[in-house]
Amino acid sequence: MRMDQLPTPCYVVDEDQLEENLKILAGVMEETGCRILLAQKAFSAYGLYPLIGKYLNGTTASGLFEARLGRQEMALNPALAERKLETHVFSAAYREDEFAEIASLCDHVVFNSFAQLEKFRDTAIKHGAGIGLRMNPECSTQEGHAIYDPCAPGSRLGITAEQFAEWTGFGGTREVSVEKKLAGVEGLHFHTLCEQNADDLERTLDAVEEKFGPYLSLPQMKWLNFGGGHHITRKDYQIPVLIRCIRRIQEKYGLTVYLEPGEAVALNAGYLLTRVLDIVENGGISIAILDTSAACHMPDVLEMPYRPPLKDSGMPGEKAFTYRLAGPTCLAGDVIGDYSFDRPLEIGQELIFQDMAIYSMVKNNTFNGMALPAIAFMRQGECRIWKQFGYADFKERL
Repeated sequence: MRMDQLPTPCYVVDEDQLEENLKILAGVMEETGCRILLAQKAFSAYGLYPLIGKYLNGTTASGLFEARLGRQEMALNPALAERKLETHVFSAAYREDEFAEIASLCDHVVFNSFAQLEKFRDTAIKHGAGIGLRMNPECSTQEGHAIYDPCAPGSRLGITAEQFAEWTGFGGTREVSVEKKLAGVEGLHFHTLCEQNADDLERTLDAVEEKFGPYLSLPQMKWLNFGGGHHITRKDYQIPVLIRCIRRIQEKYGLTVYLEPGEAVALNAGYLLTRVLDIVENGGISIAILDTSAACHMPDVLEMPYRPPLKDSGMPGEKAFTYRLAGPTCLAGDVIGDYSFDRPLEIGQELIFQDMAIYSMVKNNTFNGMALPAIAFMRQGECRIWKQFGYADFKERL
């Protein structure tokens, strides 16, 4: 069917754009020999994992359920058997009743503290999972809210250089060797970026080498994971700088480099279709109430905050007719934003939000009993519905 025949609200993933993104990522892999994984926290539409798995090296997870999904739907997909795809996981803290299964599913398990390493090291080794530690290079490169900065003061994410030195005794009098203290640890991980370019990565890498270089040089080390937040498929992204960063680590330390972007995989590869339910006026503002909700269906609009692009619209006042677009829930702040149009909006008119594949399906909810949007995949303009949701999906979450 065509896009205008789909029900609303509906997420539509553009497979053609998704594949273009994957080709860019594959080009970086081919140029450098690095390994790139899909961060499922941003995009988990597993119906497209066979396509993603043709280009990338696997998935990364934040816990048990994502680890299961990545292992079952990509790494063990019969169509991708020859690819030998990987499943990695990082969590700020693992549950004791889940960890054995996590270790059995994952090729790499990354710990956030030395306490977690000591608690779960033997189980990880028993199940053949490679062990990594997350570093905190204490190098903030982000502007805006500290909520998105893993290097912000007081961050719970990653082990600082001071904590490394204190725990391992590295550089001082040591009763136990660093190699023994880090037994089983074969890699290090950092994740400090969010929608950023490669110059920020290069700056972060300077801090990583300055503070953790001696650990990267240990004979037992096999890999370094650059984490996510790399906007590699954005038009202005500095791919040559990224390649330089990857080669720097490969050549200096002889390590395999991993990256785990989420947004870059599905950037600009999704839409959210919606319809105008009503138009109300208040204080000279025209407010179009839609059948989609910022709070329920596009949470990043309120959390980031983020103003999603809207097809055939402009900034407020740019075009002749300006409207505030809002959801139908009881939340007073369920507002998507102000947009302008060449012609007045009409009740029943369809609108198309863009760049809505990432952090939408994975974060949506049924507040107010709102139905979850359908999910459709589109290839060369032809759409097929992948999932539809109803009352049972709302009820069974409660």
